[in-house]
Amino acid sequence: MNDPLDQAAKDLGTRPEAAERTARELVRRNPADPRPRLILASALRRLGRAGEALPLLIELARAYPKAARTRYELGLALCAVGRAGEGEQQLDAAVALDPNHAEAWAAIADRAFARGDAEAERRARAALARLDAGHPELGRAAELVALGRHGEADPILRRFCLANPNHAEAARLMAACHVANRTVHAAETLLRHALTIEPGSARIRFDLAHALFAARLAEQALAELAPLLAAEPANPAYLNLQAACLGLLGDDRAAEAINAELAAAFPENASVAVNHGHAARTAGLRDKAIAAYRRATQLSPKAGEAWWGLANLKIGAMGESDEAQMRALLAGSLPDDDRMRIEYALGRRLEDAGEAGEAFAHYARGAALARAKFGGETRDYAAEAEAVTALYSAEFLAARAGQGAADDAPIFVVGLPRSGSTLVEQILASHPAIEGTMELPYIGSLVGRIEREGGPARIAAASPEELRGWGEEYLARTQVHRRLGRARFIDKMPNNFRHIGLIRLILPNARIVDVRRNPMAACFSGYKQLFAEGQEFSYDLGDLGAYYRQYLAIVRHFHAAAPGAVHTLVYEDLVEDTEGEVRRLLDAVGLPFDPATLRFFENDRAVRTVSSEQVRQPIYRAGLDQWRKFEPFLAPLSQALGDAREGWRA
Repeated sequence: MNDPLDQAAKDLGTRPEAAERTARELVRRNPADPRPRLILASALRRLGRAGEALPLLIELARAYPKAARTRYELGLALCAVGRAGEGEQQLDAAVALDPNHAEAWAAIADRAFARGDAEAERRARAALARLDAGHPELGRAAELVALGRHGEADPILRRFCLANPNHAEAARLMAACHVANRTVHAAETLLRHALTIEPGSARIRFDLAHALFAARLAEQALAELAPLLAAEPANPAYLNLQAACLGLLGDDRAAEAINAELAAAFPENASVAVNHGHAARTAGLRDKAIAAYRRATQLSPKAGEAWWGLANLKIGAMGESDEAQMRALLAGSLPDDDRMRIEYALGRRLEDAGEAGEAFAHYARGAALARAKFGGETRDYAAEAEAVTALYSAEFLAARAGQGAADDAPIFVVGLPRSGSTLVEQILASHPAIEGTMELPYIGSLVGRIEREGGPARIAAASPEELRGWGEEYLARTQVHRRLGRARFIDKMPNNFRHIGLIRLILPNARIVDVRRNPMAACFSGYKQLFAEGQEFSYDLGDLGAYYRQYLAIVRHFHAAAPGAVHTLVYEDLVEDTEGEVRRLLDAVGLPFDPATLRFFENDRAVRTVSSEQVRQPIYRAGLDQWRKFEPFLAPLSQALGDAREGWRA
């Protein structure tokens, strides 16, 4: 026969009402025993009657001040009745008394998330990770991963995985290091292996969904998330990833709605407010975006991402009081990530105010921090361009002409970021036969796979069937973005200019539009822009000039090697003669002129790039020579561009 006390304790999780009845009877029989009183208090809290539990718990805590379980229950009860500060102190006391109290650490993490204290949440998650690992060495690695110190965790995990190849948790942690290092294909392999060992693990499945999202495989990520959301529909981590996946697939209104729900559920979390701001901006909900970013700056004045979100709207959303607050923040102590973003935001504010010199100084400081964060090792862009042009000779392309997938639906818009590609996309997407999607990652992911399989040699050896298969794979993966069922669609990944040759092989009937802008204007516009990821070349003026020359060399090569394969549209010409250039553009992609393309600013489609607000306005000339105010500071860029500064149109 079960001991009544043990049975009451077991009933707490699933049958708290039964636990209450048993505990009351045990208290009646032996009022001096603290154990049934603690179970009774816990049952009352779980039944939503924390107010009744409090007197019991306060009395127990006075009588037994070193009882960690009592402090834990008291902390939760105090939080439940609205005394969060006192409750969190009791939770901290619980883990101080018992550092292995996993439930208390979990409660601390949840409370920290609710109030937006990322550092406290990270520490609590790290403690939980250590406890969950069940092995000292693995526990240390798990703690490091939770703290974001993947470089330190990596060697520990490699040793452990070699010795324990079928340890699911070790594989999961090693996969987290791969995601941090952007070797996502390796992470997916490890996580799928871990799931064969522990198929019921929600944690492994969530990490797999996250890795798939990192690889831009949003549909697959959502499929892995589905059972997790079915089991825990209110889990904020699951909902956040679901919203991100929907955004990647172009369902921006649904993504915004989820972020709005999270913002309402966690009104004190600045990061949640920032995410809502980003989602609202993408969905074209400008006022909502501003309100969300403002909310974040109120909750966490040092939240650099919120300040940059406001600045990045590019609509003069900030004023003198914001400038004063940002100056004060930069004068104090800030984490590098926040300082980086606030430097850029203040630079934007000062540029809008006409203070070019001081604005540039802040842009430069922000760029130096960004270069350190994202990596800025020197690359030989000229050699990279030579490798592309050497492989894709006119003879090489001619010998493989027509071997890829025959579909003519894709329109690739390429060029440098900040050269007008978003405007061209918006114009094209206003045509009734063309659907705008986003900067699709699929050519880049295909290139990554080919590089792992041998790079240029792999492309040179590809059979007609393989080329067609690669093209069909691209078309299949892009299908989810074609929500309107139009005949043509746009892939606006600017850096695809490096892959024009591969595009010609696998999709010979696709149209490629190169959007070109004055290099001083394009490069400086990129320099003062903090990108979400990638574009490491943009944080150094010399690298920008070298990158522009690489771009120019590659596009010019394909004009010569495959005449007619690329249509170059000069942004400045589009501004001066909009209708003429739009007509030529549509002719180049094989479609008749439609007046709607001249009213592109009336198109309410979601726009995901940093130009989202600008393309919702008619074309204006004001931005053409904006860079000239900064020319005294751009000598390194001018020098790196060399003859491309004047000969870029050719």
